[in-house]
Amino acid sequence: MLNELLLKFATWLDSFQSSTDLHESLYMYGWVESTHVLTLILFLGMLVVIDLRLLGVAFKEVPVSTIVERLDKPMMIGFVIMVISGALLFFAIPIRSTQSIWFRIKVVLLISAGINAFLIRNMTRSSDMSWDNDPVPPTRIRVGAALSLGLWLSVIGVGRSMAYDWWDCHKELPYFMYWAAGCVNEMAAFE
Repeated sequence: MLNELLLKFATWLDSFQSSTDLHESLYMYGWVESTHVLTLILFLGMLVVIDLRLLGVAFKEVPVSTIVERLDKPMMIGFVIMVISGALLFFAIPIRSTQSIWFRIKVVLLISAGINAFLIRNMTRSSDMSWDNDPVPPTRIRVGAALSLGLWLSVIGVGRSMAYDWWDCHKELPYFMYWAAGCVNEMAAFE
């Protein structure tokens, strides 16, 4: 049911001429993809510095609040542009993206990373920050920072795998993979 709805949505997006134009553009698709990667680097660079401080691994002499205050704005600017360019990349190739096991894993990881980031922000804002100058923050903060790094590195790895057709619907795959990738037509052939 969900796979059929997602495919209908992707087919609807694909019906827009602007979707095809973006995908077939000589330069625009490359510019959007480059923007996505460069803003990912900006976002992730800032995030890694913050997470390393929250882990107590680097910048131990700098208060956590100082690092977060200085890096939060450029990190969020990179994040917003990264999300917009990512949405445009999806818009350019909606059917293949929707029927990609890698894209689906990436979405789950992105949601998980977002929830983790929200929890870390809440933990730091709701605490008295008595540990701000401590070289090693409390355990719950360190766990959140480690999860953050792991989730975002996984997002990058899975996102990079989207370029390959290892598990695309046109391949001969087990039924479970057709289901997991959302290969609606191929699943119907099994029934």
